[in-house]
Amino acid sequence: MSKSAIVSQIKTLVSLATYNESENLPLLVEEIHSVAEELDILVIDDNSPDGTGKLADELAASDNRIHVLHRTKKLGLGTATVAAFQWAIEQQYDCLLNMDADFSHHPRYIPDMLDAITDVDVAIGSRYVEGGGVVGWGWRRKWMSAAINYYARFFLRLPIRDTSGAYRCYRLEKLREFDFSKVRSRGYSFQEEMLFHYLLLNASFREVPIVFEDRRAGESKINGSEAINALWILFRLGIRFRLFGRGSF
Repeated sequence: MSKSAIVSQIKTLVSLATYNESENLPLLVEEIHSVAEELDILVIDDNSPDGTGKLADELAASDNRIHVLHRTKKLGLGTATVAAFQWAIEQQYDCLLNMDADFSHHPRYIPDMLDAITDVDVAIGSRYVEGGGVVGWGWRRKWMSAAINYYARFFLRLPIRDTSGAYRCYRLEKLREFDFSKVRSRGYSFQEEMLFHYLLLNASFREVPIVFEDRRAGESKINGSEAINALWILFRLGIRFRLFGRGSF
C-alpha cells in the first residue's frame, strides 16, 4: 500500500488553541483545507475578547469538519492542548496534529507531517534540522530558543533538536490509557514535557524541516514569567527522572 493511501486511512484532527486570533483563524482554516481537505479541525478558544470563539462557531456551523471547545478564561496553551488530546481520544481519532493559530506554522508542511506519522509515534515540525529555519528573529530570540532547547535536551534527555516547537503530529495510540493529570505544565514547557512523556512510553520520533515565521496578525502571547516557570518545571522533571527513573512518573 502506498504512503498516500495509508495517510488517507489515518483519522487525523488538527488542534488550534486560540486567544484573540480572529484576524488569522478564517484564513488559516481555509489554507489547512486547501492542502488537506479531509482533515477535521478543533478550535479551543479561551474566551477571546476579540470574538474568536464566536467566529469559530460560525465557521463550524457552515462546515462539519470544524469543531469548537469554549473555555471560560485564558487557561494556558498546555491545558488547551491537553483538552485537544482528550477530545481527540474520546472521538476515536488516530492522530492529533497541533499547530499555532497565527500562521507561524504554515499549513504547507502538513503533507510532510502526515507522511512522517505513518512511520513514527511523533512527527515534529523542526526549525533545527537541515532544511528548517526561522524568519524574522533577532539574535537574542535565536539565542534564547537555542538555549532552551539545549536545556530541555540536557535535563530530559530528549533525542530531538527542536524540543520547544508546537507544530507536531502525535499518534494517539500510546496515550489512550495515559493519565493526563501527570502533566505539570500549563504554559510553554508543555511542549518539552509532552515529548518527555512520549519518551517514557518508548515512542519513536522524526523531525520534519519547517521554516517558522512570525505571526501575520495580532499580538504575541509570550510572557516572561511563564518562561521562567517553564524552566523550573523542566528542571524538576529532569532531576526527578535522574534520581528516581521512569518508575516515578
